[in-house]
This record gives sequence, C-alpha cells and structure tokens, in this order.
Amino acid sequence: MYANPALERLTGFNSDQIKQADWRSFLLEQDRAVASASWQRSLATGAPYRVQVRMRTSDGAPKCVELIAFGHRAGDGPELWLFTGFEVNGVAAQKRPELEAQLQATLNVIPAYTWYALPSGALTFVNERHADYLGLPKDHPLRFGVDVGAEWDSHLPLLHPDDHAEMRRAWSHTLRTGSGGEVSFRARNAEGGYRWFLSRVEPLRASDGTLLYWIGVTLDIDDAKRAEDALRRSERELRDVIDTIPALVWSALPDGSNTYVNKRFVEYTGSSAEQVAGSGWQALIHPDDLERHAAKWREALATGKPHENEVRSRRSDGQYRWHLDRGVPLRDEDGNIVKWYGVTTDIEDRKRAEEALQLASHDLQDSKTKLEEAQRITHVGYWEWDLATDCLIWSDETYRIFGLRPQERPMNVDGLRERIHPEDRDRVFREKEQMITSDVWYDVEHRILRPSGEVRVLNSTCAVKKDEWGKPTRFYGTVQDITERKRAEEALRRSEAYLAEAQRLSHTGSWAWNPASGNTYYSEECSRVLGFAPGDGTPPPLEAIIQRIHPDDQAQCRERVEKAIRDKVDFELDYRIVHPDKRVRDIHCVCHTVLDRSGDIVELVGTVIDITERKSTEQEREKLRQLEADLAHTNRVSTLGEMAASLAHEIKQPIAAAITSANSCVEWLAHEPPNLERARAAAARIDKYGNRAAEIIDRIRSLYKKSPPQRELVDVNGIVDEMLALLKGEASRSSIAMRTELSAELPKIMVDRVQLQQVFMNLMLNAIEAMKDSGGELTVKSQLQDGQLQFSVSDTGVGLPAEKMDQIFSAFFTTKTQGSGMGLAISRSIVESHGGRLWATANDGRGATFHFIVPTHMTESALVV
Repeated sequence: MYANPALERLTGFNSDQIKQADWRSFLLEQDRAVASASWQRSLATGAPYRVQVRMRTSDGAPKCVELIAFGHRAGDGPELWLFTGFEVNGVAAQKRPELEAQLQATLNVIPAYTWYALPSGALTFVNERHADYLGLPKDHPLRFGVDVGAEWDSHLPLLHPDDHAEMRRAWSHTLRTGSGGEVSFRARNAEGGYRWFLSRVEPLRASDGTLLYWIGVTLDIDDAKRAEDALRRSERELRDVIDTIPALVWSALPDGSNTYVNKRFVEYTGSSAEQVAGSGWQALIHPDDLERHAAKWREALATGKPHENEVRSRRSDGQYRWHLDRGVPLRDEDGNIVKWYGVTTDIEDRKRAEEALQLASHDLQDSKTKLEEAQRITHVGYWEWDLATDCLIWSDETYRIFGLRPQERPMNVDGLRERIHPEDRDRVFREKEQMITSDVWYDVEHRILRPSGEVRVLNSTCAVKKDEWGKPTRFYGTVQDITERKRAEEALRRSEAYLAEAQRLSHTGSWAWNPASGNTYYSEECSRVLGFAPGDGTPPPLEAIIQRIHPDDQAQCRERVEKAIRDKVDFELDYRIVHPDKRVRDIHCVCHTVLDRSGDIVELVGTVIDITERKSTEQEREKLRQLEADLAHTNRVSTLGEMAASLAHEIKQPIAAAITSANSCVEWLAHEPPNLERARAAAARIDKYGNRAAEIIDRIRSLYKKSPPQRELVDVNGIVDEMLALLKGEASRSSIAMRTELSAELPKIMVDRVQLQQVFMNLMLNAIEAMKDSGGELTVKSQLQDGQLQFSVSDTGVGLPAEKMDQIFSAFFTTKTQGSGMGLAISRSIVESHGGRLWATANDGRGATFHFIVPTHMTESALVV
C-alpha cells in the first residue's frame, strides 16, 4: 500500500500508520457501509470504483471526498487498485491548478501508463512512465499538463495509422455520451516501434455534476494480443492439418452427438457437416450394420472406453465400403469426458486382401500338393542337410530318384555316401566343402547307384545357410534326374550336322576363340565366308584372320576385340574381307564374351555373315532416301517461295516498329536534360522487335536449310506455335482466323524437327488454300491418346471430293490448279518414317480435317525423307 503526502496531511497520519490501518476507519461511520459495499462490487466485477464519502481530517472536521480507483494487473503480477481522492466541497475554477497538481502527482506515482484530458477531449497530461514510453522530450507540454489549445483528437499521431479511425470513433462516442469506455490500439514507442494497449477512461466530475477531467489508465496488452493472434493462427493451422489427414476425422459430445467432420469426410461421403451432425451420421451406415454399430457406440459412451468397430459406410458415389471406426474420449482434470475424437479409415482393400489371404492359405496347401506332383513329373527332388545332427530331410521325389519308396526310412550322410557312384563320391563331397569357404553356389553332375544296380545321372544344386556369426548350419538344395537329358545331348550332337548345313545355306558361320590359349574354332561355313578352305587342317590363328581383313578396317577390328577382352562386353561390327582371288566381301560379325563363375573370360564366340548383297541393296535404298529428302527440301523451298509476300510483310512489320522506336530513342536522348527512362524503354522495344524479326528469319531459315535428317527431343506444341507465327500473315490476307486446342500434358518425343515443321506447314497451307476465297477458321489440335500423340488440322473451306479421298496422298496428284501434287505424299512419308499414320476425313459441316499420330516411344529406324 502506498499513500502520498496529500493523504498524510488530510488524515494527520504518516505513511506507515496509514498502511497498518483499515482505510475505512478514515471515513465517517455513517458512510462506511456504502463505501465497503461499492468496493466489494468493484473487486468482484473489475469495474472502476467510484464513491463520494466524508473523511475525518486531522483537525476533526469532516471533508467530502470523491474516491476513484482503477484495477490494473502488471504482467503476471498481483492486481493493483489505484486510488485517487478529490475534495469536492466547493471546487471552483480558482482551485483547478491545485487540483491539477494533485492529479498529476497522483498519476505519476501509479506504476502504469496514466493520463488525463480536458472535457473537450484534448489530451493534456501523461505521467512520466507514459511520456518515457512515447519518447516525449523532457520539456514537452504533455509532461506538465499544459493546455496548449489542442484539438479533441490531437493524440492520434501517437497511434498506429491503421488505428486512427477506430480511436476517433470510440473517443468521439465517449465525449458525446459523457460516459466511460475502453478501446484497444497500437501506440508508437520511443524507438519507433508499436505495441498493443488497452485504454480505459472515466469522467471526473464536481459535486454538481460538472465534468472536470477525463482520467485514463492504459494497459500494455501486446504480449496477450500476440498470444491471441498466435492461438488463432494455431487453430487455423490445426484445422488445415486435420483437413489434410488422409482419413475421415470426426468429433462428438459426451452424449455421442456429432459436432464436427473434416473436409475429407465431407468430400468422401458427399454429405455436409450439417447433414451428419447429431445422429445424422447414421444415414451413411449400411442398413445391415447399423444396429450392431450403434450398439457398440452406445456401449463406449456408457463405459467411457475407446470405441473401435468395423462397419460398412456409404461413399459419395453410393458404394458401401468397409471402414475401421475408432474413437477415444478427451477428459478434463477431474476425469470427466468433455468430447470424443475419432478417425474413420477406409479398409475395403484390406478386407479384400484378408479374404484373398484366406483363399491363398487354402491355395497354399493345394499348391504344396501340386508342387509335390510337379517334382514327381519333372524328377526334381528337394533336400536339406542339418550339419549339427547330420540328418537329411528328403522330399518324396528325392526318395524316388534314389530308387527308394517315399519316406521308407530316415536318411543320413552315411546313407547318402553309399548311394553316390564310387568314382564320383570324393569329388561330390570335396566340392561341397569348397562351397562352404567360397560361398559359391554348388552345382554338380554325378552318378548314383540305385538298390537295383541301375546307374542314373543327377544334377545336384546346393546352397549353404549360416548363422549370425557366419558359421554354416544347414545345406539345402535340389537333385534332378538328368539321365534322359544326357541321352538327349547325344542326339543333339547329331543335329549339329544339320546346323552346319543351315549355316552354309544362309552364309552364316560360327566361330570361337580362347584368348588365353589362342585356340580357335571355325565352322565350315565360317571358313568359306572368310576365304579359307573348310576342314583344311588346323584352324588358322586369329592373326591370320585379321590379315584377311581389308587394310582400312584392320585397326578398327583389333580395337573392338581388345575392348571386348578388356571390358568383357559383347559387340557387333561390319568390316570387309579380301579373298585370295582379290574379291572384296562385306562381313557382319557378332561377338559374345563367355565368362566363368569367377567373372573371367573363357572364350569369345560369335557369328560372321556375308552381307555383300545386302550392303549393295542398302546403298541403292540410301540413294532413294536421298532423292526423297531432296524432293522434300525442294517442296519446302517452293512453298516458302509462294509465301514470299506474306513473309516479307511479317519481317517488315517488326523492323518498322524497331525503326520507329529507334527514332523515339534518339529524340528522348536529344532532350535537355535527356529523358533516360523513356530512352531506355524505347531501346527495350528495339530489342523486342529485333528479336521478333530474328525469330521469323530463323524459322524461315530452318525450313530452307538442307541438312541430313536428325532426330532430337522436341516439344511438338512448340512447333505448332512456330508455324502459326510463320503463317499468320498468309492467313490474315485471306481473312482466316487461326486457333489452337493444344494439350498441356504432351511429352517431348524424338523426331526430326524440320520434317515435322514441313508436315504442319503443308497441312496448314492446304487449309489456308481451301479457304482463301471465302475466309474461315483454321484449327490445330493436339492430345495424348493411348500412348500416342494425335494431331489434327481442320478448315472450314471447300472440303475434299469423296471420290478422290483415296488418291490425295498419291505422288503428283493435286486438286489445286498450280499444285505440285507432292506435299501430302511427302507429309505421309515423313509421318510413316516416324512410326505414325496420316489420314483425312470430311467435316460434318464445311471443310476437311487431316489427322496424324506419332508414337511417344519410337525405335531407332532409318528416316524415309
């Protein structure tokens, strides 16, 4: 408790005596009840305290005093009530200075931001704490309560500009009604920053009701305000997070009434939050599941235990799907349920998987039976060898392979050793020991002796299983009776004679070479292809073969062979052979590297094919392709020649605009002082128009350019845009509007850009030609359909004669008086060379449409044009 000197003088007690006394003891006994009741109401409601009472003075004479108090909490500290007492007996104008001095002294000792204003509303005084926050100079009038004739809203510059309107409204309402009020706002501090405040104001009146001052207390609420904003943001973010959860989220009251569903719930069910509120969610449950599900939910509500149930619920398309509905209660500090929160998850796929698993379990047993039958049919048996016990586990077929009845007696390693042919026994077990140390898959052929004395040949495979320390614990593998296969191999050797004859007829020879030993093998046909006499003693060494290769090809052949050995890779190679009679033959060689289990080269094997006649045919075909390419280039040049006037206009337009901008730039630079901003703008336009002219010239140049076909990844929609820009002038001269419907999802494809430009140019120029007398609309469309890009060029012109629809793609056929008849033929050839197709259809109304498709993935093939 704090008491200022004025209170000490009034009561005749010092500050310590006042602190120890009950403040009500200073009042006349008749006024204590009223003052105490009013004080209790203020404590309970937080409303400002205001009452007029009579106080006993030091000389015993009572004085009438008006007590005013405001509640204030500084941060997390205790609540403080700030009392101010004013003598109201005969307050007159001449006593105002004394009242102001008393008021200022009181407000300055209050640990809060306090102020007072004149009845007009003009801010006149702020206490020292307040002035220091605002950064007011030490001699500022507001520090001393000097009336400078300020306006009622003169304090607004101290506030944030965005809060002026609300402060003006609230303050004018207070002044107009003469009653207290409060308003929140942001006030600027000495450093120029802003903080949020809540200001409360009450009128100070004389005993006759005359308004003397407006007394205010301003509370710093910036931290609370920011916390409120953060809480609102957090709530919004939480709502957003819940809406993005890939599940159906809901909440309900303690009685089970639904109060909330997330966005996904609404989208999934097609029902609004209002429709599923309360018990409305029951309409979504499958009729056969509703009673069971509702009973489970009522049980959870009654017991307070978490709820979980599988139920079929209706989706927005009307389909019922299985869901797992889970709910948990949220309890308060006393353990009372305040809300239920739940998640409903679509488990339709899981339910189907469980059904499939049950079916699979049944099928597994069936498969086991079938596997045993398959082992019997293929003569493949399974076995395991437990190294700790030396016990063997054999499948039924393994017993049969060894000539025993299935499971007639337990088997061990000693029994197995007796069954292996004596000449193979040591080798079999030695290789198994090596497998343990090398971790190489065991695969060996050996013979066995059946109890009847019959010898059978087996192929045995084996792998080893080790424990966590790397110690072998078990062998497991298969045995297959390959006796019949071995007999078949003998028959296979007989068939090699037939193979040799087939090689002779097809001019295909086979060869093998062991780089380590230098040993070579050549089939008879291989010797003939390479110019050697078949079966003439020892096969010639590799160097003798290389010497038969044309001198210009020898280096390349050596390099490819060395690379195959070094990198252990296969290769294919074309080269020429010079026979002893000086005849030159073209050879195609295919080589394969054979590796052993360690990855080392065992030998190179391959084939050689005499392709002399095929080479000759391909050369003739290449000449034909070159002629077709030249014809396509001539067609492009001819077409561009016909468009010369239109192209000249397209080029001239941006150049003229660039010249105009250049003149403007010069004029702006000639000003005094030069207008650099406008000169720069003019220079930018020159650059823009220059680039536009360059783009047009580049497009024309790409079509004039004669170069070999070259495929690259191309955005075909970009080619369409280029052709539209190039043909814009040609279309405008014939009053033809051009529009596109291009799919934005098209992938880039590997094509020849210039050739595809030529296809679009031919089709679009044909469309323009068909509408040149009547005008119309040209439409280019693109879409991705069934893994292919589909394009169409439509016009509203004269259309195509139905009787000639099959002839329009023939070379030299034309429906135009001056046409060459090659445009559509070349276009079809180009499209087909890219693995596509080009065709035409008549429109329902006027005009025709040309369609073509190109696959998104094409194999490497020769270009036709």
